[in-house]
Amino acid sequence: MTPEIKTLREYRVWPLPVRLFHWVNLLLVLTLSFLGLVMLFKPELGISGTDAKVGLKTAHVVVGYLFVANLALRLIYGLISRGYGSLGHMLPGPSSIKALTEYKARTKRGEKPEYLGHNPKGKLAVGAMVLLMLVIGVTGLYRAGTDIYYPPFGSSIQAQIVKEGADPAAIKPYDETYVDKAKADAIKPMKSLAGKTHVYAVYLLWLFAVIHIAAVIYTDCRRQPGLISAMFSGNKYLSESPVDGNNKP
Repeated sequence: MTPEIKTLREYRVWPLPVRLFHWVNLLLVLTLSFLGLVMLFKPELGISGTDAKVGLKTAHVVVGYLFVANLALRLIYGLISRGYGSLGHMLPGPSSIKALTEYKARTKRGEKPEYLGHNPKGKLAVGAMVLLMLVIGVTGLYRAGTDIYYPPFGSSIQAQIVKEGADPAAIKPYDETYVDKAKADAIKPMKSLAGKTHVYAVYLLWLFAVIHIAAVIYTDCRRQPGLISAMFSGNKYLSESPVDGNNKP
């Protein structure tokens, strides 16, 4: 029997801003993860001294600003975009559970439903990762303020812990000369909570990222080829009518 030959149709899906965010975000997460691991394992790496500690923290914070800015720009773009880069297409919504149930039922029947945007599993994964990145960004900014007194929380933290009569701006990272110990102790629980939340959110993000990459590779190879190349070119090639819209080729 002659195998059926299906005609592929090309669809323009991912706009340039979406693709740029994706790869810039990956680069920034890898850089932040590397710097974070170096900070966690300073003794084992033979790194010591206040200058090295401040230098590593500063580098981590500066890259963190880029991470937060990139995420903020993506969310703003998602609000104003009307295509497949919009937040409605990127994040799960009220109908996501129903869509996921239908997707799983179709794949169990041996069908291979094709999507222009994310399939239901992918949308849930992306939603979880965006939420984790928001948590990481907010807690990271707070720790930047408590550790090295960087914006946006640094000046208010200095004002909270400064000794009576001293200039808050005189407080330097890891220098307690102008710090009121009792006031500093009062913010330690919040500082500790933010730090632990930040670290464990990063661990969860790593886990979700690994699962996401494995799922994309599996889906690309077994169900809908071209998912990976689409994040470079912006184009998808479908052999069936897309489940999630009638976008023109």
